[in-house]
Amino acid sequence: MGLIDRFRRGSSGRTSKPARGGARTGSTRVRAADRVDEQHLHAWVTARRGVEGFVEPRTAVSDVTLLLVAHDGEWTRRRVPSVEWAHQFCNNYQVPSYDAAVVGIPQRMRDWNRRHKEQERRQDG
Repeated sequence: MGLIDRFRRGSSGRTSKPARGGARTGSTRVRAADRVDEQHLHAWVTARRGVEGFVEPRTAVSDVTLLLVAHDGEWTRRRVPSVEWAHQFCNNYQVPSYDAAVVGIPQRMRDWNRRHKEQERRQDG
């Protein structure tokens, strides 16, 4: 048995079964979007102002996701059923939506992450 076969088969010598309720993407198994994801997005978008949506396409390791970014850079990301669903969700909440593969992610999100990382360092040190 080759080294790659050992990783592929795991310790039991058999490959694992797909995750229950999950979708299969190539050789990677991912959890499908569910009602909990939708409820989180609803609660998040209604509790913040200046929100924009960034629809991220399906990849080898993740299904379609919706990234919501508030005016101050605070953000959340959840799996969604489809690109169309994500844009419709944003339209329902009057939130502008963009294709993240085209426009990227906003600088204010990166700034928010940096600020919070610095705060954690100060609290730990």
